[in-house]
Amino acid sequence: MELFGSYTSPFVRHVRIAMAETKTEFSLTETDHEMSAKLSPAKKVPFLHHKELRLHDSSSILKYVRDKAGERYFADTKDYDQYCLVNTALDASINLFLLEQEGVTPDNNSYMKRQQQRVEQILELMENKDHAVAYEGPHPFSDGELRLGCFLSWGLFRKRITLDKYPRLQEFVDKINDYPIFADTHPENRPEVTE
Repeated sequence: MELFGSYTSPFVRHVRIAMAETKTEFSLTETDHEMSAKLSPAKKVPFLHHKELRLHDSSSILKYVRDKAGERYFADTKDYDQYCLVNTALDASINLFLLEQEGVTPDNNSYMKRQQQRVEQILELMENKDHAVAYEGPHPFSDGELRLGCFLSWGLFRKRITLDKYPRLQEFVDKINDYPIFADTHPENRPEVTE
């Protein structure tokens, strides 16, 4: 299996975690915006090549990895809903991050203001939920929780969010950071490139 992506992408990180949890052998080919635009119709990472199979989104890749390992993809419908909400917050955050580099901000663009509001409201909703307490599966965290952890960790790493107003989310981040597979995939733990 060849996974294409970057070590800093929260979407790629979630796939890497699932592959580590399921002991799926794969190689990661680092991919930038230009390469993903050429190799994937979605023009984003991650994407996966496995024999003749081509998958173009982290969600389908995660399903494939979990199915191959005989594991459940989501704990239940609420877990899946959380995953979808967090994806919305992640997409909005990444749009904000990339467009702010070109001078488009919530201060000068109403669409970007709406993206910022999405992120804030989803954080508020997640703050009022219980996390990492009821999942019964082969691993300590469900895919909905892993996606939340990847989002929060990326947001903190990129300085897109703070958790000052969200003590329960900070507690969740502290807990998931104690999970070795999660900690090992942090963007700061990118492997050294050897020639």
